[in-house]
Amino acid sequence: MFNSFLKSLSILKKFLFINLIIFIFIGSFTIVYLRSIQPSLIKNKTANHIQIIDNTINHINRLKIKFNEDNIRKFLFSTRFLFQNLDRVIIFNSEFNLIGDTDTLDLDPRSFSQRLDVIEMDIVSNNLKKEYEKKKILKKDKQVSLSDVLINYADSPEFGKPYTFIEESYEQFLLTTIKNVNDGKNNIGYLVITENANDIRAAIDERKIFIIRTALVAAVVILIFSFVLNRYFLRPIKNLVSYTKLIKEKSKQKTNIETIKSRNDELGILSNSLDEMTNELHKRINTAKNYSIDLVHEIRNPLASLKSASEIISETDNQEQRHKLIQIISHDVARIERLITDYSQMLKDEAAITTEKMKKIDLEEITSSVVDDYNNIYNSKRGINIQLKTNESKGYFILGIENRIEQIIANLLDNSISFSKDNQKIDVDLNKNKDDSIILKVIDEGVGFKEKDTKKIFKRFYSDRPEKFGEHSGLGLNIVKNLVELHNGVITASNNKDNEGAKIEITFPNI
Repeated sequence: MFNSFLKSLSILKKFLFINLIIFIFIGSFTIVYLRSIQPSLIKNKTANHIQIIDNTINHINRLKIKFNEDNIRKFLFSTRFLFQNLDRVIIFNSEFNLIGDTDTLDLDPRSFSQRLDVIEMDIVSNNLKKEYEKKKILKKDKQVSLSDVLINYADSPEFGKPYTFIEESYEQFLLTTIKNVNDGKNNIGYLVITENANDIRAAIDERKIFIIRTALVAAVVILIFSFVLNRYFLRPIKNLVSYTKLIKEKSKQKTNIETIKSRNDELGILSNSLDEMTNELHKRINTAKNYSIDLVHEIRNPLASLKSASEIISETDNQEQRHKLIQIISHDVARIERLITDYSQMLKDEAAITTEKMKKIDLEEITSSVVDDYNNIYNSKRGINIQLKTNESKGYFILGIENRIEQIIANLLDNSISFSKDNQKIDVDLNKNKDDSIILKVIDEGVGFKEKDTKKIFKRFYSDRPEKFGEHSGLGLNIVKNLVELHNGVITASNNKDNEGAKIEITFPNI
């Protein structure tokens, strides 16, 4: 349930939601921390109170001080150095009567009053607190007197142990500790120490303020970071998502991907890659579409001829005419077969090229290997001699795909051989120009090009040589052109001087 909810949120909402959970966790931990720190600070103060109380009781027992106003007043006056860090020390006798108060040391003894301040207190001891609640003495918002506390302390299980309660008001945070005084046999009174513990409140308030400030700063930083994240990262990503949706829906609606492409960071690189990939995809789709249209157009002519020949052959008994019609049918079938074969191979090559990686290759070595293979076939078969001419002092290294370079050279040699007569020569010239670009030329002694604009020969399904119609699909040179451009090369065609043969020239960039 939670995972599905989280998955349905946007990145920004996920970020804010996760930060909210972290804030709640830290907030809960902070509340627990603040609640635990006050008892810890009170415990430290109480430990000091208990030590002073124990020392005072030891002095009282050692000096055998009687618990009456005069003796206690003299005792407090003589030992007031013990209480110099405390705000007030009060002593009661066993009947809960006030017999000593450090607040009245400088006054007349008659100033000792039986009046005890009414207080609002928070009992630190849980056991004593339960006893008070049980007796309905301590209730929420109920004020009790110190004498009530002493009376119930005397009847509680905590009797004989020191306990502490807090008197907290808007201006003061008083910490009071009570313990009974025992002379070794009987309880003779009670000793009460009160200290202004505003430093505890100050320490807690200081921590609260620090935590609140830290939380506010963190919240502001998160909000600023969220704004930056949304403005500079998430919004561009949304635009890219919208762009992909528009592509999927084949919509012509414009997008602002151009603004993202101008960025110099990873999103800019991603946008450019996505746009290039999309354009390449559209290009391939259009190419496949055009290939299909052109293929249908090219097949239609031989099919029409094939249909006419097949209809006539069934109606004629003339053997010579039937023989000619059979030749036409064979010619048209060969043409269709060649078209389909070359078209299939071209599609395979297009798919394979996308997965192949370029590397540094030796063009001279590859060319020499292909030339040797063709010499072995056509030298003995038709007497055609292919010669490779290179400058041995130069290296011919390019960045390319080895089998595709072989395909380029083989297609060019196939083309030259098909239009060359027996015992003619084909030159393969490999050299460099002034800027170190590598020039590959294939020069034959065939019929040359009839076209004034030789760029036409690289068009798909172009073939203007009827005597070789069945042997050419019109795709060979188009495939060569595509492969050359894949290697960032340039291909041109021209006739030799005096129109004796054709020349194909390819320029490859040097590494």
